Amino acid sequence: MEHNTNPYSEITPEIIRLADIARKADIIDTELFTKYDVKRGLRDLNGKGVLAGLTNISDVRATKLVDGVSVPDHGRLFYRGYNVKDLVEGFTRDERFGFEEITYLLLFAKLPTEKELATFREMLAGYRTLPTSFVRDIIMKAPSSDMMNTLARSVLTLYSYDDRADDVSLPNVLRQCLQLISLFPLLSIYGYQAYCHYHDGKSLFIHQPDASLSAAENILHILRPDSSYTALEAKLLDIALVLHMEHGGGNNSSFTTHVVTSSLTDTYSVIAAAIGSLKGPRHGGANIKVVRMFEEMKQEVRDWTDEEEVSHYLQRLLNKEAFDHAGLIYGVGHAIYSKSDPRAVIFKNFVEKLSVEKGLEKEFALYSLVERLAPEIISRQRQMYKGVSVNVDFYSGFVYNMLGLPMELYTPIFAMARISGWSAHRMEELANNGKIIRPAYKPIYPDQDYVDISRRS
Repeated sequence: MEHNTNPYSEITPEIIRLADIARKADIIDTELFTKYDVKRGLRDLNGKGVLAGLTNISDVRATKLVDGVSVPDHGRLFYRGYNVKDLVEGFTRDERFGFEEITYLLLFAKLPTEKELATFREMLAGYRTLPTSFVRDIIMKAPSSDMMNTLARSVLTLYSYDDRADDVSLPNVLRQCLQLISLFPLLSIYGYQAYCHYHDGKSLFIHQPDASLSAAENILHILRPDSSYTALEAKLLDIALVLHMEHGGGNNSSFTTHVVTSSLTDTYSVIAAAIGSLKGPRHGGANIKVVRMFEEMKQEVRDWTDEEEVSHYLQRLLNKEAFDHAGLIYGVGHAIYSKSDPRAVIFKNFVEKLSVEKGLEKEFALYSLVERLAPEIISRQRQMYKGVSVNVDFYSGFVYNMLGLPMELYTPIFAMARISGWSAHRMEELANNGKIIRPAYKPIYPDQDYVDISRRS
């Protein structure tokens, strides 16, 4: 074990011993989950989620009825009843940025008119200002190497600057949510710039947001030293934000939002909890794994066009012989989607255009080849209850890489998008004034008689 001189992070032999005792006490026989019909992860053996609530916000569909039987189908994603494919086609056809428009849809269940959209954009721009000295006093103090932790800390600290922090009336919560939607890029990127300055000795750039720019444009404007970007770069980032902003009430961070909101705690605590959920590698960090996997693949595979050589590497991934030895092909597979992830399908055409602009056509061709080969290889080797296809993380990491975005900001960018969905779910939970969410856990430990301390072994 590597020795750490920091006493706050040192793992002592006694901690290791006690942790082993706790582990042995906590292990539950997996057969008991079947015996008591407990759905681990709130999903049944076929991967279908347990119905835990109702929502008006979005829907994830991956099956269709054929002769009364549900069979796998190409995935579809709906925001407030609108197919996301149609929404993206609509605003891109009209040369509009979509993030603000689709945020309005998620929050208010209607597509805005031109006037409503203009007013909403102005409102978000007006909220895109941090409290006086917040950057100096909060973000610049004790910068963290993990931007999600930095983001969560900043969100929790904003509680102290809000005179109505604990007011859970819908008008006040909406005001708080709109502010957080506007501030997430600043909190994340300023935190990243502070860390690079103090830990890596890089120049410190704190660009002020531009009220005339969209959310996607402002992210690139604030992040890049020269604030420059191409129209296609901004468009791709905007589409990425729209595709990541919502994914049903059952995804881990949105469900977290419902659970914590049901206790009637404040908005800042709820969103910080959602950030903590999204940070987990099983939820928001997958696109980083995809990029790193492909970096190794490009080193290991001599001919990126050779199907046999690429297939051999993918087989090695599944056999735990390559990359991180986890036995996974990252970016392939999803808890719900089987034949296709609509977000990946929508994204791919735009990704190809950006790869041409960046001169990375060969890399895009490799991604496309893996997209075709990986599901076949996985299906041959592993028993699947449904089909498997690439998911949105497969291409989003490639896009962020082409945009020159630092990996430290990949998951925060996910949060910059998903904050719109979290806000909608918080509003929905409060509007319905439901009960506190408290599912049941069955105890399996036997009752025991108290033993006096002098008689314990």
